Amino acid sequence: MLEESHWGLMKGASSSLRAAFSHCVQQVRSYDYHHYLCLLELPANMRKAAFALRAFNVETARAMDVASDPKIGLMRLLWWQEAIDKIYANKLIEHPTAQALSSVISESKISKAWLKRVVDARINDANRDVIDLPESIEELEKYAEDTASTLLYMTLQAGGIKSTAVDHAASHVAKHGLLVKEGGRSEIRLDSREGLCDAVFEMASVANAHLVKARELANSVPVEARKALLPAVPAQVLLDSLSKVQFDVFDSRLARGVLGRPPLWFQLKLKWYSWRGIY
Repeated sequence: MLEESHWGLMKGASSSLRAAFSHCVQQVRSYDYHHYLCLLELPANMRKAAFALRAFNVETARAMDVASDPKIGLMRLLWWQEAIDKIYANKLIEHPTAQALSSVISESKISKAWLKRVVDARINDANRDVIDLPESIEELEKYAEDTASTLLYMTLQAGGIKSTAVDHAASHVAKHGLLVKEGGRSEIRLDSREGLCDAVFEMASVANAHLVKARELANSVPVEARKALLPAVPAQVLLDSLSKVQFDVFDSRLARGVLGRPPLWFQLKLKWYSWRGIY
């Protein structure tokens, strides 16, 4: 388990708050490991908020997947919608992720509208019929903007970073999320495995274009914000791994290690980018 001093919790914090943040760290480590490694590279003043926000993302992204009945998953998302209102009304919620989020919000003044946007996007996705797939890449990009991009915006806001350039770059970095749609019930159903590979290739090409754009903006991104954009590294790793298996998402090699690459190799690559101050 990550030491408390490493994720920015003050020594005077209550035992319940310490437990809440420990829960957040464990959730991210268990269900979003490549982003867990990215968060470890953040400066201390951003790390605590980032873990709370990522844990919130894990909770909402997995709501439909872990529910035995879609209605239960939807109820969980609606619970989070109400929980956000309670947090901003300074009401106590007996849930570790909500408690950690409440602490972060009280310190960092994170926008309520952004938190609501994430949950609303998950709810809208949960309300889709299984056969009601997105009709265009633009719809998937909108979903990525409302979830992955918004998560980065809140992390930057918690770190006190205000920059149009970094928000623009964050938007492009997060658009790789259209490749691996977190949570929800939608499945891509095509007539053949080859057709699926073609569809994944099309999405990967769009995602790669966003990454290229994000990196073109690097010189205008404040140095202190660049580590928050390290999710660009796992995004590129995923694209490269997909390319090696001809964009076949059912290839077993993609399930190995971290996004299809050896864990140590991935960690060293991430450390190298972090040390150089690039993404």
